[in-house]
Amino acid sequence: MNNSPSASPQCFLTGITTTGTPHLGNFVGSIRPSVAASRLPGVQSFYFLADYHALIKCGEPARIQRSTLEIAASWLAAGLDPERVTFYRQSDIPEITELTWLLTCVTGKGMLNRAHAYKASVDKNETAGNDPDADVTAGLFMYPVLMGADILMFKAHKVPVGRDQIQHIEMARDIAQRFNHLYGDHLVLPEAAIEESVALLPGLDGRKMSKSYDNTIPLFIARDQLRKLIAGIVTDSRAPGEAKDTEGSALFQIYQAFAKESETAALRQAYADGIGWGDAKQMLFERIDQEVAPMRERYQTLIGHPQEIERLLQAGADKARAVATPFMGELRRAVGLRNLSTAQAPASKSKAAKSAAPAFKQYREKDGQFYFKLLDAGARLLLRSQGFDSPKEAASTIALLQKEGSGALVTLQDKVQISPGISAADVAGSLAFFTAA
Repeated sequence: MNNSPSASPQCFLTGITTTGTPHLGNFVGSIRPSVAASRLPGVQSFYFLADYHALIKCGEPARIQRSTLEIAASWLAAGLDPERVTFYRQSDIPEITELTWLLTCVTGKGMLNRAHAYKASVDKNETAGNDPDADVTAGLFMYPVLMGADILMFKAHKVPVGRDQIQHIEMARDIAQRFNHLYGDHLVLPEAAIEESVALLPGLDGRKMSKSYDNTIPLFIARDQLRKLIAGIVTDSRAPGEAKDTEGSALFQIYQAFAKESETAALRQAYADGIGWGDAKQMLFERIDQEVAPMRERYQTLIGHPQEIERLLQAGADKARAVATPFMGELRRAVGLRNLSTAQAPASKSKAAKSAAPAFKQYREKDGQFYFKLLDAGARLLLRSQGFDSPKEAASTIALLQKEGSGALVTLQDKVQISPGISAADVAGSLAFFTAA
């Protein structure tokens, strides 16, 4: 499998940790750009609620459940269409935790020692004169591996992240390269997708908008409360009539994240002309409310019907597992977790020979259809499918072939085609690898 982005359909993936109420920073840094990406032609999109990640940071079960509801409702209210994308809860996909363990076994501890979150905890402990690992859980330490599994499971090419999350994408690439080196090219190497102007949105105090700083502006807060919070944004002491700097102004940066270029230019000029802070905050309030108000009613309706959100998440989990289950089967066989009744060739000193096995490869063509092919242990093309409307249909057909072997070829003759020069016996021999596993 060629891991270059041009070799297969573009796949976008993003998630939000379920530890709090979504805020404006989440909206401009993740929700809005990812909803826009989901509407692009030829893009396969995955959006998930990172509730396993939440367990690392939060020990309050009710808070995690409430945050899961609020984040799901926020994405849906912002226009995410579950029919166009795969929208799921992380904990509903058991293959993710299984992949985490496979990746753990090829990930160097030295790399994890350099993870920003872990280093920050160690630095904090050392400054306080405590043991460097005081109160550091294995979950916090292994966080980058779980994130890597989230990304690599669905072969994501582009992962929308804030600039402070780039390291995790780089780690996922390093882990994937190590796995591929040992077991063959199975994992796609991801890239970070950053919207430069809004990668880090400032909060009420000018620092990065974050729940940990308690400086956020909730996305769907009531209109009057939104106005009140915006009025509390920290500004300098310059009076009306005095020119003001846009550089370092949290108010200006937040406005820029919501406004058109012409609107931003107008506010920049108003700063130069000495606009009063009260008037500038009113402009910011009106601009944010203009975008958020149409979504607010939909959000409140969804919050009042959690059973509808649960139904959508379960449907999304089915779609996600239709991709994850066969891929996890491929990875299990690659690392040697195989049925003992499967005939094996004598051990070879060659790493390529150790991991050689028949494999299904699923991909998407420029026509928007989903396809798969079957390669034998020598990477010879045995079988190619027709186009399917969804990855779930393609994965279901693969699962049938893996379960019933060559017997399924009769019922699937209108959906798969044996390559020229390949005999039915060749195909049956490779399919037997899966039926015996």
